[in-house]
Amino acid sequence: MRLPEEPDLPFQINIVPMIDVIFAILTFFIMSSLFLTRSTGLPVNLPKATTAQDQRSSKLTVTVDARGNLRLNQQPIQLNDLQSRVRALSGSGSQLVIINADQQVSHGQVVAIMDQLRQIPGVKLAIATK
Repeated sequence: MRLPEEPDLPFQINIVPMIDVIFAILTFFIMSSLFLTRSTGLPVNLPKATTAQDQRSSKLTVTVDARGNLRLNQQPIQLNDLQSRVRALSGSGSQLVIINADQQVSHGQVVAIMDQLRQIPGVKLAIATK
């Protein structure tokens, strides 16, 4: 006497739980990568402006602290060397240079920096504000 055999059901892989796990891992990596970026800067009290606009990130930043010390991309520099260093870093293309000047810095010093930078062809100036 033979027992009736059950028909073989086709083999199925349920991928819905696997997709959930993949999305959970992807979410973890995206969230953790957001905390890996570090913004570094020099302590400067920027003046406030209501009409300020966000600019694209720049490779060149000129910072003047409250004591009048000048830095190009966080490297100390003298005003006389600023033009040649910016020319070397910017190459031949258009370059945005952001000026981070402390609000205690005299207007004349900021104008002197802007004058040096405006003599370089293709350089666009922006002044950082809060």
